[in-house]
Amino acid sequence: MSKIDTALSLFNQGFNCAQALLMAYGIELGLNRETALKIATPFGGGMGLMGETCGAVTGAFMVIGLKYGITTPDRNEKIKTYELIGRFAEEFKSSITVHSIVCNELLGFDISSKKPHNHDTGDIINEKCPHYVKKAAEILEEIL
Repeated sequence: MSKIDTALSLFNQGFNCAQALLMAYGIELGLNRETALKIATPFGGGMGLMGETCGAVTGAFMVIGLKYGITTPDRNEKIKTYELIGRFAEEFKSSITVHSIVCNELLGFDISSKKPHNHDTGDIINEKCPHYVKKAAEILEEIL
């Protein structure tokens, strides 16, 4: 199974967007399953159901950090990582019709004002979010 399929499968199992991306890629980059799931939990729903940056995007950012992040204060390497983050964000925005990385804008409603698992919002999340998880994974495939 490809990492793209793994990310989609994890999301469909009930993990949030950030967890799906970090789990699909993080194990190969040195994270164990439990740590990846715990780290990514707060990033779902646009940063803890606040509707801010999409969980698929923050999950991808964490994966990029795992692969290219710095462990010494090297300004040039840090800038390279930031450039990859910028590249990811631009590619994500340009690949979808909403042209955003903001959860509320991607979903078309304010997730912070609704219960995320009621029937109406659940349908919207189940319809739209797999597309964003897939797009994020496809862009990660290019960057990694």
